[in-house]
Amino acid sequence: MTTRHPPEHYARPENSIGYLSRIVFRTFSRVLERRTMEHGVSAGQWRFLRQLWVEDGLTQRELSDKVGMREPTTVVALRSLEAAGLIRRERSVDDRRKTHIFLTDHARALETLLNPHNAEVHDIATAGLSDAEVETLKNLLRRVHANLVDEERKLPDLNDVSA
Repeated sequence: MTTRHPPEHYARPENSIGYLSRIVFRTFSRVLERRTMEHGVSAGQWRFLRQLWVEDGLTQRELSDKVGMREPTTVVALRSLEAAGLIRRERSVDDRRKTHIFLTDHARALETLLNPHNAEVHDIATAGLSDAEVETLKNLLRRVHANLVDEERKLPDLNDVSA
């Protein structure tokens, strides 16, 4: 397999797309959380609320997939959301093994309070970039993600790999 750059190029963090994506994500999340915490919503809770605002009533597994979290992490997050009065869980009437997640009225009302904070942080993050550059950035990140999802599908499940 040939690579774009020799391996030592990627030893420097500033040359790694993974590293740059991670630090951008973490910083973006911290800046956003400073705003959402004014309403009692942590960064971890935000990710799930945002997805449920788009599609309420997802199963726990669907929500995990859409948020990009493993199910054990989702279980912990859902406990936190439930304790905060932001979600309720309902067993599926069709398949008792499935649990659907629904927003409470309070969580629905938070959407109009929190979305402006999200827009503000996006504006801060993209300051100095043209609208065309922002669209290019989003399109490139989507392509990088799609490439990695394709590769991930080819890999064996971690439960199938021996240490």
